[in-house]
Amino acid sequence: MLKTRLIPILLLKKGRMVKTKQFSSLRDVGDPITSAKIYNYQTVDELVFLDIEKGEHNQQILYDIISKVAEECFMPLTVGGGIRTIQDIRQILSAGADKVSINTAAIENPDFIKEAVNIFGSSTIVISIDVKKEEGSEEYKVYVGNGKMSTSLNPVDLAKRVEKLGVGEILITSIDQEGTMEGYDINLIKSISEAVSIPVIAHGGAGKLDDFRSAIIEGGATAIAAASIFHFTDQSPIKARSYLQYHNINVRKE
Repeated sequence: MLKTRLIPILLLKKGRMVKTKQFSSLRDVGDPITSAKIYNYQTVDELVFLDIEKGEHNQQILYDIISKVAEECFMPLTVGGGIRTIQDIRQILSAGADKVSINTAAIENPDFIKEAVNIFGSSTIVISIDVKKEEGSEEYKVYVGNGKMSTSLNPVDLAKRVEKLGVGEILITSIDQEGTMEGYDINLIKSISEAVSIPVIAHGGAGKLDDFRSAIIEGGATAIAAASIFHFTDQSPIKARSYLQYHNINVRKE
């Protein structure tokens, strides 16, 4: 049986770690390399860097961060942000990442995803799906462009589509809950986890340790990702792992 993974997410802009709320209200919260070292010490299962800044100069900054983290830390590293070509993937993996997270390109160019899976393998390709409820409705829609542009896509339909393309796992983020620390969108997570057989990483809204348990037990997530709860409270991956063990959830022991 696969163990449930605890995955801190670090958002990057111009080489700095930033805090967002519902994909807006950015503020600088520190050095990503320092944070990565702390998470490495806390023996997290994986670490995700999502770069929200585009541009050729910024890409080099990202590669430098990946390289430094890979040299000093020993957990698997996933990196996303503006990945649109096979060369983008090669450069990120060459810098030291183990996986890439792809968002907008998964919608705009499914053939690219299929090619990436064929070249690098399913386990290397993570598809990030950002979701928001339509205003005044309970209907979910997929958003792209760092949560700025709505699409006509239903997240369950997209999840099924990318699974057929051979990707290894899905990172599902609730834009409505992201950064609020008010809990995961359990209905959203459950709808995705029940629709696909590949691992589903829940992200967006964790504010207390029981939110992790709910995402796993009620939502069916196979991994849980979070940012604010680890950065801005006294909770840590170590405490989260202990809490989940107490509730008989199969997590990796230290």
